[in-house]
Amino acid sequence: MHVGCPKEIKPQEFRVGLTPDAARELVERGHRVTIQAEAGTGAGFTDQDYVAAGAEVAPDAQAVFAAADMIVKVKEPQPGERAMLRQGQLLFTYLHLAPDPDQTRDLLASGATAIAYETVTDPRGGLPLLAPMSEVAGRLAPQMGAWALQKANGGRGVLLGGVPGVQPARVVVIGGGVVGASAARVAVGMGADVTVLDRSLARLAYLDDIYMGRLKTRYSNAGAIAELLPTADMVIGAVLIPGAAAPKLVSRAQLSDMLPGSVLVDVAIDQGGCFETSHATTHEDPVYTVDDVLHYCVANMPGAVARTSTQALGNATLPFVVALADRGWRDAVTANPHLRAGLAVHEGILTSPPVGEALGLDARTPEALLGL
Repeated sequence: MHVGCPKEIKPQEFRVGLTPDAARELVERGHRVTIQAEAGTGAGFTDQDYVAAGAEVAPDAQAVFAAADMIVKVKEPQPGERAMLRQGQLLFTYLHLAPDPDQTRDLLASGATAIAYETVTDPRGGLPLLAPMSEVAGRLAPQMGAWALQKANGGRGVLLGGVPGVQPARVVVIGGGVVGASAARVAVGMGADVTVLDRSLARLAYLDDIYMGRLKTRYSNAGAIAELLPTADMVIGAVLIPGAAAPKLVSRAQLSDMLPGSVLVDVAIDQGGCFETSHATTHEDPVYTVDDVLHYCVANMPGAVARTSTQALGNATLPFVVALADRGWRDAVTANPHLRAGLAVHEGILTSPPVGEALGLDARTPEALLGL
């Protein structure tokens, strides 16, 4: 199979879909790999690194899309990229379709087959291609929130860990999954007063056990959130419903209850955000203010640490890329129900019921499409 990897064009996105090591493995298995010139530069990989791995370097994205049978990316295809997709082509990347009707429409019109990283599963019910970026975004969230809390950046002027005689910042993490646990780990390490909310008692027990009193846990409901907001210096939104739009857990009206200069960090923004007042921002202009509350809603947070993120994502995606290249998408998803869970679009048919529900579109299950 001919595998192509274009340069990411979303603003301030420095990751790349294939590392040189991944290109080498594909080439050694008999596949052809084409990467766009300078696609890996932001992550610290040169064109020569890819050439040494056996890949070809193309001058532009058009050449990559025109030649490749499978396109491997990081972020959802932008409008210009979607226009280059064609029937019979396979796209393997993050999609986050539920809050994005324009992308969904364009992918359906392209006739391509698209598999979404974020809904591929594993035998334990986890999301193995989302997890590494969730870990990165979770660990970044307290850092970014701490930056926003600085007075020069519009925040309350609160140091996350405090100092002797001065209490630390109060951090509320809504969601105790991969993102929330990663955020809590860093926030606790920075000395903050951390409370994690989740609806899984087993998850709360796990967090309580491993932190041994260094953080607090609360069962997540509207009452608990309303109680914690007025004293929080930072609230990190870390909720996820796989493939679906994130629920809105903090309303516009509740911002008036919050401390002026406090910070909302919405890690769920790729799925539409879990705060009513959230809208996507970029690393170039990451923060805006609503009712004296700062919002950090960067939609590609891991792009800020592109080398770490690219290596972590590449480790997770490579086995699936190899399976798709070796077997073709149909045989690969038929044989592997976990990869099949990522199938989102095939030749004009939406194959993700959660996306169909979110956007009011007809959808079939991958199993119905494949006759399984």
